[in-house]
Amino acid sequence: MYAIEVENLVKKFGGFEAVRGISFKVKKGQIFAFLGPNGAGKTTTVHVLTTLLRPTSGKTIVAGHDVVEEAKEVRKRIGIVFQDPSLDRDLTAYENMLIHGGVYGLGGRKLREKIEYLLKFVELWEFKDKPVRYFSGGMQRRLEIARSLLHEPEVLFLDEPTLGLDPQTRARVWDYIEMIKEEEDMTIFLTTHYMDEAEKLADRISIIDRGKIIAEGSCEELRRLVGNDVIYLRLDGKECCFEADFIKTCKILPDGRVKLDVDNVSEALPRLFELAKEKGVKIVEVTYHRPTLNDVFLHLTGREIRDGGGENFRRAILRVRTRR
Repeated sequence: MYAIEVENLVKKFGGFEAVRGISFKVKKGQIFAFLGPNGAGKTTTVHVLTTLLRPTSGKTIVAGHDVVEEAKEVRKRIGIVFQDPSLDRDLTAYENMLIHGGVYGLGGRKLREKIEYLLKFVELWEFKDKPVRYFSGGMQRRLEIARSLLHEPEVLFLDEPTLGLDPQTRARVWDYIEMIKEEEDMTIFLTTHYMDEAEKLADRISIIDRGKIIAEGSCEELRRLVGNDVIYLRLDGKECCFEADFIKTCKILPDGRVKLDVDNVSEALPRLFELAKEKGVKIVEVTYHRPTLNDVFLHLTGREIRDGGGENFRRAILRVRTRR
């Protein structure tokens, strides 16, 4: 069963095509990451999926409802944390939650209990009466996540949820996202240009560039587009190669190290030490390399994801909006 189904989605701004005929499906209960550089079409896609923009063409179903024909039904079933802050900075954390709950028809004791539970969940209960203008960026992001969960959405959209946060706060937000998935069994659609974020959180990743999806799969499946994991061994006084069903190739390098190609380094290493013991050789040094999602993006596009290949997209959209 799918929580999101997108078929040949196109979104144009004037003569500029920001999203260029993309198709994908997201299973219920998955964390699905939309990975790509700034301006690749990620936020435009999210705005279509959340009914904020009408698609130029294509079919999009979210939580079982068409985003154009049944927009009101879609809105009831989704939560969203926007890329830009959307809190009322003059209100307290509790007041922001209270007003949001009222928008969805919640009230009374049930709403108060839900607010308390969620503010405790994101470790903000002790700050409930503090105006949001005094919150750090990380605290605001955590409050936005709590607010988006008030009406218990079927699908949660997180648009660049850790953008601009320090590494420690990013890690905490990741923890909350994983807890939401585990406790609520909720479908989460995440956009990001951070490769480590997609690798850490996503069950499935779709790489988008210049408005088109260029690859999709699990993290391991995408890595295999580039090549195998590679292990380098330095042995104690003896040069030899290893043969086993989990080793694809073995080669002795000019500097004496042994180079091994394997499918999965974390599974191969324990077996490799057992094999070395059987052969009577001692491993004195181990290093390894796993292809990253940046390697995948470089392999597919010829540039790194942090190069911000979508800059021309942003400029084009700004030109269209300025003319209007």
